[in-house]
Formats: sequence, C-alpha cells, structure tokens
Amino acid sequence: MRILLTNDDGIHAEGLSVLEDIARELSDDVWIIAPEVEQSGKSRAVTLTDPIRVRKIDERRFSVRGTPTDCVLLGLLELIEGVKPDLVLSGVNRGQNIAEDTTYSGTVAGAMCGMQHGVKSIALSQSRGFRHSASLPWETARQWGARVIRPLLDVSWPSDVIMNVNFPDREPDEVAGVEVTRQGFRDENIIRAEERKDLRGDTYYWIGYVGKLSDPPEGTDLKAIYEGRISVSPLHVDLTHDRTLQSMRSELAGLWET
Repeated sequence: MRILLTNDDGIHAEGLSVLEDIARELSDDVWIIAPEVEQSGKSRAVTLTDPIRVRKIDERRFSVRGTPTDCVLLGLLELIEGVKPDLVLSGVNRGQNIAEDTTYSGTVAGAMCGMQHGVKSIALSQSRGFRHSASLPWETARQWGARVIRPLLDVSWPSDVIMNVNFPDREPDEVAGVEVTRQGFRDENIIRAEERKDLRGDTYYWIGYVGKLSDPPEGTDLKAIYEGRISVSPLHVDLTHDRTLQSMRSELAGLWET
C-alpha cells in the first residue's frame, strides 16, 4: 500500500513525525509532502497567483511553499513517481479539528483534496486544552493511530467521503474507547480577536480560540472528545442543508416565474 502524508503544521512539525510512525505500521511505501511553513487555518486554499517552490529533502520527502491542498495536488499530479497512492493521511494536527473548526482546517483540507482525486483519505488530529498539562499527549495518537486506521481500511465508504479522526487530550491508557460520530456544533462561538500594541504604538491583532466547553448532544465529535473517546467522523464536501432546500423549494415555488 502506497501512502501519502501531509499536514498543515509544516514539514518540521512533531505531529508529522507521529504520523510517519503511524504510517510505517501500515506500509513501507510512505511519501511525505508537507508545507515548508505552518499553514494552519488555511482550509482548502490553493495557490493560483504565485509560483510554488518545492524542496526535495530525500527520495520520498518534499517540502512545499504552499498550502496542504497544494501539497496533495503536487504529490498526486507531479511528485510521486509511478503508481498513485492508495491512501492519503493528513496530520497529526496540533489540536482538535471538530465541530465548526473543520471548515477552517488545513488538515481536513489535505484529506479532502486526496478524496477529490479518488484516493481514500483520513485526517488525524490530537486534541489539546482539556487537561491542566501544557504538553500534548502525542503518544495517544502514536499508539492508537494504526489501531484506528486498520479497521477503517477494511470497510467501504463512499468515494466522496473522508474520515476525520480526533484523539482525546488524554494519555494512551486513559482513552475511553473509539466512537463513530457526527460533526457537532458549539452552542457558543469560541474564536476571538485580541487587540495589542507593538513597540511603535501601532495596533495589531491576534486571532485565536478560548477554551470554553459547550454542551453537545450525544453522538457528536464534541461529546466524544470531551469524554475522552477517539472520534471518527465521516465528512464530505457537500454543504447543502437538505431540510432548508426542500422547504424553500416548496415555499418559493412559482414566486420567480415571469
């Protein structure tokens, strides 16, 4: 099995090293194509107005001056010689990608790009901020990663779907299980902007998150992570809200006729 690895935290990220360890439990044919610098929050951005520089580190490892989507695109279309990968793994992200965060995520976007090109794809993220410890429990992702992925590869899912895997902010032996979940939605917005002053007195801003918990329903990625379970969510690109689509078709029928 040929596996392509990418991420949005950059080629030197610790989570990418963890992902490589996971991938090598599954195969010895592993290619790594990741951003030269961090690309967190870039979502599905693709570079269209600038040239993209690629640095070849070794025979199967490249860094790209671009986004996670750029990395997967170049990997599938240009950089990987011979047979197309059987699997794209994106991550392991430094922090959770759950609920509405998934639409910002470059990690999820890397997997989406693989899916768009007909390759089974999985995004992986290591949650943080739910314990008093400032360190991330990377061993949780490392020890559970292949254990979670193998069964996913043994079952079928639609070609327009990716799997979004999030590991809880717990040590490996404290994980409370694995749950197939739906994408949740927080009951309060946690993203914020903070105004600051530089040394010349000019204003600048930091955008980030506050770690406030919501009260999610059972079966959601949020609830699983809060309670220490690994969350596995099937996601797809279609953002259509079907109930609203059906109601609008009925309520607006004939109103735009000339």
